[in-house]
Amino acid sequence: MTMTSTPSPATTESRSPLRVVKDQRKTILVAVVLAVAAYWIAGQLGEWRLATAIAIGVGLGLVNHLVTEWWLLRIISSGEQPTKGRMVASTITRLAVLTVVAVGVAVLMWPDGIGLLLGLALFRLIALVMTSLPLLKELKQQ
Repeated sequence: MTMTSTPSPATTESRSPLRVVKDQRKTILVAVVLAVAAYWIAGQLGEWRLATAIAIGVGLGLVNHLVTEWWLLRIISSGEQPTKGRMVASTITRLAVLTVVAVGVAVLMWPDGIGLLLGLALFRLIALVMTSLPLLKELKQQ
Protein backbone atom coordinates (compact mmCIF):
# COMPACT_ATOMS: atom_id res chain seq x y z
CA MET A 1 0.00 0.00 0.00
CA THR A 2 1.43 3.38 -1.02
CA MET A 3 0.62 6.65 0.63
CA THR A 4 -0.08 9.65 -1.51
CA SER A 5 0.39 13.24 -0.52
CA THR A 6 -2.79 14.33 -2.28
CA PRO A 7 -5.16 15.73 0.32
CA SER A 8 -8.68 14.39 0.54
CA PRO A 9 -11.55 16.67 -0.55
CA ALA A 10 -12.55 17.23 3.10
CA THR A 11 -9.00 18.27 3.96
CA THR A 12 -8.80 20.56 0.95
CA GLU A 13 -12.04 22.29 1.96
CA SER A 14 -10.83 22.67 5.53
CA ARG A 15 -7.71 24.51 4.27
CA SER A 16 -9.46 26.84 1.84
CA PRO A 17 -9.34 30.63 2.13
CA LEU A 18 -13.16 30.55 2.18
CA ARG A 19 -13.01 28.62 5.46
CA VAL A 20 -10.80 31.33 6.94
CA VAL A 21 -13.26 34.01 5.82
CA LYS A 22 -16.11 32.06 7.43
CA ASP A 23 -14.16 31.58 10.66
CA GLN A 24 -13.15 35.25 10.82
CA ARG A 25 -16.57 36.83 10.28
CA LYS A 26 -16.36 38.87 13.50
CA THR A 27 -12.94 40.23 12.57
CA ILE A 28 -14.17 41.15 9.09
CA LEU A 29 -17.19 42.88 10.63
CA VAL A 30 -14.89 44.86 12.94
CA ALA A 31 -12.79 45.92 9.93
CA VAL A 32 -15.89 47.09 8.05
CA VAL A 33 -17.12 49.01 11.11
CA LEU A 34 -13.70 50.68 11.52
CA ALA A 35 -13.60 51.68 7.85
CA VAL A 36 -17.14 53.07 7.96
CA ALA A 37 -16.35 54.92 11.20
CA ALA A 38 -13.27 56.44 9.57
CA TYR A 39 -15.39 57.78 6.70
CA TRP A 40 -18.11 58.96 9.04
CA ILE A 41 -15.77 60.78 11.46
CA ALA A 42 -13.24 62.15 8.97
CA GLY A 43 -16.01 62.81 6.46
CA GLN A 44 -17.71 65.10 8.98
CA LEU A 45 -14.52 67.17 8.92
CA GLY A 46 -14.21 67.07 5.13
CA GLU A 47 -11.03 64.94 5.31
CA TRP A 48 -11.93 62.36 2.69
CA ARG A 49 -8.32 61.49 1.79
CA LEU A 50 -7.55 60.85 5.45
CA ALA A 51 -10.64 58.65 5.77
CA THR A 52 -9.56 56.72 2.69
CA ALA A 53 -6.05 56.28 4.07
CA ILE A 54 -7.41 54.97 7.39
CA ALA A 55 -9.76 52.58 5.56
CA ILE A 56 -6.86 51.32 3.41
CA GLY A 57 -4.83 50.73 6.57
CA VAL A 58 -7.67 48.77 8.13
CA GLY A 59 -8.00 46.79 4.89
CA LEU A 60 -4.28 45.99 4.85
CA GLY A 61 -4.50 44.88 8.47
CA LEU A 62 -7.45 42.64 7.62
CA VAL A 63 -5.63 41.09 4.67
CA ASN A 64 -2.58 40.45 6.87
CA HIS A 65 -4.78 38.86 9.53
CA LEU A 66 -6.59 36.61 7.05
CA VAL A 67 -3.36 35.51 5.36
CA THR A 68 -1.86 34.67 8.75
CA GLU A 69 -4.94 32.68 9.74
CA TRP A 70 -4.90 30.82 6.41
CA TRP A 71 -1.24 29.94 6.83
CA LEU A 72 -1.88 28.66 10.36
CA LEU A 73 -4.90 26.66 9.19
CA ARG A 74 -2.87 25.00 6.44
CA ILE A 75 -0.10 24.09 8.89
CA ILE A 76 -2.52 22.72 11.50
CA SER A 77 -4.66 20.75 9.03
CA SER A 78 -1.60 19.20 7.35
CA GLY A 79 -0.42 17.79 10.66
CA GLU A 80 3.18 18.74 10.00
CA GLN A 81 5.44 20.37 12.57
CA PRO A 82 6.78 23.64 11.21
CA THR A 83 10.35 24.49 12.04
CA LYS A 84 11.27 27.74 13.75
CA GLY A 85 13.15 28.80 10.63
CA ARG A 86 10.14 28.23 8.41
CA MET A 87 7.85 30.12 10.75
CA VAL A 88 10.28 33.03 11.03
CA ALA A 89 10.82 33.15 7.26
CA SER A 90 7.08 33.14 6.58
CA THR A 91 6.41 35.86 9.15
CA ILE A 92 9.25 38.08 7.98
CA THR A 93 8.19 37.72 4.34
CA ARG A 94 4.55 38.55 5.10
CA LEU A 95 5.44 41.53 7.29
CA ALA A 96 8.03 42.81 4.80
CA VAL A 97 5.44 42.82 2.00
CA LEU A 98 2.91 44.49 4.29
CA THR A 99 5.45 47.13 5.34
CA VAL A 100 6.51 47.94 1.78
CA VAL A 101 2.91 48.27 0.62
CA ALA A 102 1.82 50.30 3.68
CA VAL A 103 4.75 52.70 3.62
CA GLY A 104 4.55 53.04 -0.17
CA VAL A 105 0.87 53.97 -0.12
CA ALA A 106 1.39 56.23 2.92
CA VAL A 107 4.14 58.13 1.07
CA LEU A 108 2.00 58.41 -2.07
CA MET A 109 -0.87 59.86 -0.05
CA TRP A 110 1.31 62.06 2.18
CA PRO A 111 0.41 63.87 4.50
CA ASP A 112 -2.95 62.10 4.79
CA GLY A 113 -1.16 58.79 4.29
CA ILE A 114 -0.16 58.76 7.94
CA GLY A 115 -3.77 57.73 8.55
CA LEU A 116 -3.00 54.45 6.78
CA LEU A 117 -0.48 53.58 9.48
CA LEU A 118 -3.01 54.63 12.12
CA GLY A 119 -5.69 52.40 10.58
CA LEU A 120 -3.27 49.49 10.35
CA ALA A 121 -2.18 49.86 13.99
CA LEU A 122 -5.74 50.33 15.25
CA PHE A 123 -6.99 47.23 13.44
CA ARG A 124 -4.02 45.18 14.66
CA LEU A 125 -4.68 46.21 18.25
CA ILE A 126 -8.35 45.31 18.07
CA ALA A 127 -7.64 42.00 16.29
CA LEU A 128 -5.08 41.14 18.96
CA VAL A 129 -7.59 41.79 21.73
CA MET A 130 -10.25 39.77 19.90
CA THR A 131 -7.82 36.87 19.56
CA SER A 132 -6.48 37.06 23.12
CA LEU A 133 -9.73 37.28 25.07
CA PRO A 134 -11.01 33.78 24.17
CA LEU A 135 -7.58 32.33 24.97
CA LEU A 136 -7.51 34.07 28.34
CA LYS A 137 -11.01 32.80 29.16
CA GLU A 138 -9.97 29.27 28.25
CA LEU A 139 -6.84 29.47 30.39
CA LYS A 140 -8.88 30.80 33.31
CA GLN A 141 -11.30 27.84 33.07
CA GLN A 142 -8.47 25.30 33.26
